[in-house]
Amino acid sequence: MLNSLTRPPAVASVHPTLARSLRGALVLGVLLVLLLPAARGDSQWLGWWPLWLVVMPATALWALHRFRLPARGGAALPRRRRIGPQARRRALPAAQRLPRAA
Repeated sequence: MLNSLTRPPAVASVHPTLARSLRGALVLGVLLVLLLPAARGDSQWLGWWPLWLVVMPATALWALHRFRLPARGGAALPRRRRIGPQARRRALPAAQRLPRAA
């Protein structure tokens, strides 16, 4: 029972054809936005073109990978640990407390 709790969850595989096509759409969209000034504009029916050419394929690719964040480059930074007890509020005498609003 304890082993099942400490074991990391299995990573689901990503369909390679779908991932490849989304990457291709993303690359094509980025190239269009960078090279064609008309692709940086907007349309009355579709709205802002960079949203559909870059942001939507990137979001779909991110969702395909189950919203995992990219791995950090280089060595991981050590976590800071707090030293000492946690700070607490001082109790004020009743004469110094402000009355609460109703």
